[in-house]
Amino acid sequence: MTNIDRFVQIKSNNLRPAKGRVLVSEPLMGDYYFGRSVIFLTEHSAKGSFGIILNKSVSTKFNEALPDFPKFDGQLYLGGPVDTNRLFFLHTIGSDISNSQEIIKGLYWGGNMGDIKEMISLNLLDSSKIRFFIGYSGWAAGQIESELKRNSWVVTRATTEILFNTEPEKLWDSLVKKLGKEYQHWGKLPVNPEWN
Repeated sequence: MTNIDRFVQIKSNNLRPAKGRVLVSEPLMGDYYFGRSVIFLTEHSAKGSFGIILNKSVSTKFNEALPDFPKFDGQLYLGGPVDTNRLFFLHTIGSDISNSQEIIKGLYWGGNMGDIKEMISLNLLDSSKIRFFIGYSGWAAGQIESELKRNSWVVTRATTEILFNTEPEKLWDSLVKKLGKEYQHWGKLPVNPEWN
C-alpha cells in the first residue's frame, strides 16, 4: 500500500447502496469511465444494480448521435460502459412523459420515447429538464458491496436540485464537500498522482 493509498482510504460511511442513492468514486480511481464519477442508482437489489454516470458529457452533439430525432439542443452524457448503443434518460418532467418512474422526489427515470419526440417537435421540451445518456453502469449481485469494501465508492444521498442544477463537471467536487470533513482531502488530490 502506497502513501497515497493510505491517504485515500478512510472508513466508509454506513450508508448502503439503494435505488435513488448516489455513488461517489474515490479520487484516484484511474478508470476511464468511473474516475471521479458520480453515479445515480436507478435500481439496486440482491440481483444486482443499475446506474447512470451523471457527470461525464460527450463531445458528440445530440442530433449527430441521434439523427432520427427532431432537432434538439441537448447535451449527451456517457451513462456507463454497458450497452453504449442505447439511449437512457433522466428528467424532471414527470407524468407528461408517460411510463416514467419517479426514483427520488422530482427526478424521473425513462418513459415513452414517442412522448419525448413529440415534445421536441412541438418545442415543448426544455433541455434543462432532461438529460440523455449513452450506455449505463451495471453491477452483478454483490459486486457493489465488494467494491465498497475496497473503498472504491462512498454512498450518499442527493436531491434532484443538486443532481440537476449543479454543473456536471462540478458535481463530484460538490458532493465530496457534502460528505463531511473526513473526505475534504479528496478534492485536493490530483486527478493523476504522477502530476504531483
